[in-house]
Amino acid sequence: MTMIERRVDTGTPADLSASVGEPQVDAAYDNDGVEDETEREGTQTVRFRISSYGADYTVDTLVKRLNSGAFYVPPFQREFVWSQPQASRFVESLLLGLPVPNVFVARELQSPKHLIIDGQQRLKTLQYFFENYFIDHNRKFQLKDVAPEWSGKTVEDLNADDKLRLEDSIVRVTIFKQDHPDDDQSIYSVFERLNTGGTKLYPQEIRNCVSHGAFIELLKELNQNENWRSIFGAPSKRQKDQELILRFLAFYFEGENYKSPMRNFLNIFTGKYRNVSASKTLEFRKVFADTIQTIHSAIGRKAFRPRSTTLNAAVFDSVMVGVAKRIDCRPISDLEQLRNAYEKLLSTDEFVSGYSSDTSNVGNVKSRFTCAHSAFQDLP
Repeated sequence: MTMIERRVDTGTPADLSASVGEPQVDAAYDNDGVEDETEREGTQTVRFRISSYGADYTVDTLVKRLNSGAFYVPPFQREFVWSQPQASRFVESLLLGLPVPNVFVARELQSPKHLIIDGQQRLKTLQYFFENYFIDHNRKFQLKDVAPEWSGKTVEDLNADDKLRLEDSIVRVTIFKQDHPDDDQSIYSVFERLNTGGTKLYPQEIRNCVSHGAFIELLKELNQNENWRSIFGAPSKRQKDQELILRFLAFYFEGENYKSPMRNFLNIFTGKYRNVSASKTLEFRKVFADTIQTIHSAIGRKAFRPRSTTLNAAVFDSVMVGVAKRIDCRPISDLEQLRNAYEKLLSTDEFVSGYSSDTSNVGNVKSRFTCAHSAFQDLP
């Protein structure tokens, strides 16, 4: 049994065994024009109880597990990036009997499936080679830049001894499963730290990997809403627009349970509704559609942008929830009064403080949501 202790922060992912750095205080702006929360972390520590062990799999078994979906590659932006010579040299290493790096996977809490955290390129190479295509079915996987005896050969061209040797080659797989707490937080953390892609993954990209399922698909659907697209603009390449929708739903339905840091709050909500029911899906869909339509009709494309053309995430979550709670009582009939209430809210000192700094702090979150609720509750 392995204990992993982690101090929660929003800093740069470190090596899994490294301690987390100093508390971060900064304003985050991504390339999609979203002003994210500023977060000041304290000394909160999350401890995980994790079962981990190593298992030796033959290449033949790994390929079968990939084909069946028992081992699966998470659906995030970074795709297969190895060139054919790079992939060929990995196959050659196994044919030569050389050791290869371990693969790292996480066993899902609710199924026997395994999420590939580190080793995607190696495993997909094996799958492509044994299926006799490289990336797409129009291109055969012929070994390149390898020893002459294997150069230009596909899996079908290997002699019987070489093919058996490759099938029986061993790849070491490290498997871990979180025993406590009963959520996916450690998987999220380890994925963040072990991901070796050239571009750091954003939080929502990791959620889409770790918590893929009906709820993630719903976020993608809601993200196509015409009113939302008109306000947000072009789809975010880093899925910030999907994260904002998640943020609204989390605060609307479970805002009273909010605890800093923001990232963990959203992770827990995503995990809870990962396999969301049909009835809850309808509820999520309706509250988002009704709220964003009302705000778009009253405020238009300037919504949630208090200081510039940059969308402010803290203004977004509080205004959306404030308007949604008002619609719960009855539809808002006077859109001009809604627009005036919104403008007045943006000039309120307490609200400005709540969205300007340390915006994930529990006190500031409560303050801005209280202001937004008061601003909209008495509208006709």
